[in-house]
Amino acid sequence: MSVSYAQQAARQYRTTQVSTAGPMKLVLMLYDGAIRFVNQAAAAVESNKLEEAHRSLLRAQDILAELDGALDRSAGEIAENLHRLYDYMQRRLIEGNVRKDPEPLREVAGLLEQLQEAWQAVAQSEGGSAHGRPARA
Repeated sequence: MSVSYAQQAARQYRTTQVSTAGPMKLVLMLYDGAIRFVNQAAAAVESNKLEEAHRSLLRAQDILAELDGALDRSAGEIAENLHRLYDYMQRRLIEGNVRKDPEPLREVAGLLEQLQEAWQAVAQSEGGSAHGRPARA
């Protein structure tokens, strides 16, 4: 199966977007992706498309692991609290996947949306753009 020109162009656009984004924009892009994959997984569970749900959850978990791994744990309480929250969300995603239950997935999507809003507010306070430097958390 060949990849269409439109798919190749879209992939190249995403690659360029990521490689030229500042740290704050990258964090926001990660939240966008995590939210999208968690919502896709919840919808797939509800539609009994379990393999699709599993794949989406693995992608969301990878993103959470990336966010957690990027934390500067020496930065203090905020970083430690984010670490605990990411760990909690990972456990809820696993629970939703094992039990094939969309409720924990919806909970995680809501938490991610709240975090995304907070990061957007930080980005705006740092000059109205998502290209500023992220807090050391």
